Amino acid sequence: MAPRLVNELVHMIQRKLPVGAEAQPGGGVHFRVWAPRSPTVAVELLGEKNDAPRTVSLAAESGGYFSGLVEAARTGTRYKFKLERGSFPDPASRFQPDGPLAASQVVENTFAWTDAGWRGRRIEELVIYELHLGSFTREGTWRAASERLPELAQLGVTMIEVMPIADFAGNFGWGYDGVDLFAPTRLYGTPDDAWAFVDRAHALGLAVILDVVYNHLGPEGNFLREFSADYFTASHAGEWGDPVNFDGANAGPVREFFVSNARYWIEEFHFDGLRLDATQQIFDGSPTHILAEIATAARAAAGAREIFLVAENESQHSRLVRPRERGGYGLDALWNDDFHHAAHVAATGKAECYYIDYRGRAQEFISAAKYGFLYQGQWFSWQKQRRGRPAFDLAPRNFVAFLQNHDQVANSLRGLRLHQLTSPGRWRALTAALLLLPATPMLFQGQEFAASTPFLYFVDHAGDLRRRVAMGRRDFLRQFRAIDLPESLALLPDPGDPQTFVRTKLDWSERVRNDAAWRLHADLLRLRREDPTFAARGRIDGAVLADEAWVLRYFSEQGDDRLLIVNLGAELYFNPAPEPLLAPCDEHGWRILWSSESPTYGGGGTPPLETKANWIMPAQAAVLLAPAENGELPDARLAEKN
Repeated sequence: MAPRLVNELVHMIQRKLPVGAEAQPGGGVHFRVWAPRSPTVAVELLGEKNDAPRTVSLAAESGGYFSGLVEAARTGTRYKFKLERGSFPDPASRFQPDGPLAASQVVENTFAWTDAGWRGRRIEELVIYELHLGSFTREGTWRAASERLPELAQLGVTMIEVMPIADFAGNFGWGYDGVDLFAPTRLYGTPDDAWAFVDRAHALGLAVILDVVYNHLGPEGNFLREFSADYFTASHAGEWGDPVNFDGANAGPVREFFVSNARYWIEEFHFDGLRLDATQQIFDGSPTHILAEIATAARAAAGAREIFLVAENESQHSRLVRPRERGGYGLDALWNDDFHHAAHVAATGKAECYYIDYRGRAQEFISAAKYGFLYQGQWFSWQKQRRGRPAFDLAPRNFVAFLQNHDQVANSLRGLRLHQLTSPGRWRALTAALLLLPATPMLFQGQEFAASTPFLYFVDHAGDLRRRVAMGRRDFLRQFRAIDLPESLALLPDPGDPQTFVRTKLDWSERVRNDAAWRLHADLLRLRREDPTFAARGRIDGAVLADEAWVLRYFSEQGDDRLLIVNLGAELYFNPAPEPLLAPCDEHGWRILWSSESPTYGGGGTPPLETKANWIMPAQAAVLLAPAENGELPDARLAEKN
C-alpha cells in the first residue's frame, strides 16, 4: 500500500521551523517546502536498499508552499521532493548523509543535553578561537575536536568560532560553498556529534559560535532554483555569483528561510551566536534590513542565554553594531581587518596589495586600541574610495582583533603563519599587543603553539569547475606583486589537490614541542583575565615613543595603573622623557610585571626600563609595568648588567 497523506485536522502538528521535515510526537513526519516553481510537490520515501521510492503528494498552500503529514516516514527516513522538473533534496534538509546531491534524512533532536544551567559568556569575557573542523585534527571530526577542548579552556579561550559546516559538495573545503544550510556536513560526523561537541564545550565553560554564509550559495549541489527562481536576484552585483534575494519579488519566504536558519542553529544546536560572513555582499533595501531581523530572531531563540553576533564587513560599516533604536542592526561586533593589516606590515615590512594604506607604525596601534577601525571614512587608495564609517561611539569590545585568520593566512604564496614571517621578538611583542588590547581578541587554530603547518585554500570541486576555481584563486593572488611572478605562480598549490588539504592539518605534537609559545599565550590571557586593572576595562590612552615604539596606559580608579610598552624596532634610549603617560603613580616608580623577553618564552631577559639614565626600551619586545613599592631608580650600568 502506498503511503498516504494524513488529514492534519485529526493530528496536532507541532513544528519548530516553517520549512523542512520534522518528526511528530504522535508519529509520522510533517513535511513543508516552498516550491512555487512547481505546480505539484510529492515526497519520495527512499528504501534502505534499491527499492523503488514510495511517493506521497503534498497539499498545496497559499504562497507556493506545500505540506503534509506522512505516517510512513520516521526519524532516519531518507527522502527527496519530487517536483515537475525532477527529484531533489530538501532545501531545508537537516542532514545529507551521502552529500548534497543525494537524499535528505529526517533528523530528530533527542540528544541528552547536560547544559541546562549554561547562560553563555558575556562579551567582556570573550577570547575567540577560530577553527576549521576538517583540519583542526588529523581525524577532522567533531569527536576528535572535542578531545582538544580542555586544552583550549586551560589556555584561556572562552569562545570557539567554528568555520562553516553547512553541507557542501566534495570531500573537503573551507565550507563557504555550502548548499544545504540546515544540514551539518557529513564530513565531520553526524548531527549527534555536533550536539555532543557543543554540550562538551559548555561543560568546560566554552561558548561556541558558528560561521554562517548568507551572501551566496556554492556552485555545486545548489538546487534552490528548482524550487523557486526568487531565491536569488540579479538586481545586485555579487562577488560570488547571484546574491540572495532579500528585497525583491517574493522575498518574504526567502527572508523567512534565512531567519529560520539562524534560529535553528541557536535553538537546535545550542550555538552561542553566529559569525556572519562577508555582510557587505548581503544586499537589502527593505525597511528592516535582513541582518537586523536575523539579530532579533537569534536573540529571541536564545532566550535568557547570552549570545554573540559578529560580522565580517569589508566596508567597515559601524551601523551594523549600533542598537536598533539608534538606527543600527543590533549586532555585537565587527572583525577589524585594519588591526591585522597594520600588524602584518609592522611584522613583515611589506605593504603591497591591500596593505598599501598601512605603515605598521606606532600611531596605528594606539589608534586601534582607542578607536577600533583605523579607517572610518578616510580615502583608501587601494580601493580608490573612502573606507569605513565613523565608529567613535563604539566600545573596544565591539571590534574583534586578530593577527591571523583563515583568509589572511591563506592569502599568500605558502600559507605561512605570522611567526614564520617575522622575528621571534616581534612575534612575541605583537602577540602581547593583541592579547592585552581592550578589543575582543581572536586566535586562529594552532597560533597558540606556533604551528608550522600552513593554512591554504582548498576546495574539492569536480571537472571544469575545479580548473576554473584554481584559475580564479590564482588570479586573485596575482594582485600581490611578489606572487605575480612566474617562479612564484609555479609554486601555488592546487586548491583541488587532496594533499593541499592534508598539509593544513594541525600537528598536535607541536603543542608540546612548542610549549614556550603556548605559555606565552596562556600567561597573557591569564593577565587579561585576572589582573584587576585589565579586568576592569577602564580608560586607556597611548603615546608614540618612536616610529616603531609606543606606550599604552591602562588607568585604574585605585591608582594601580599599567603601562604596556611595545618596541618593534631596535633598542630605544628615550631621553629626555617629556611624555606624561610614562609618569609614575604618585612616587612609586615602575616595576616589570611581565615581559615578552622572558627566557620562559625564548627571550633573552629584560633589564629595568626606567633608570637614572632615563628610559631604555628593549628591542623587539613588549613589557608590562606596574607601580613599584618605591620610586627608587636603578642606574643604567646596573640595568645593563642585568
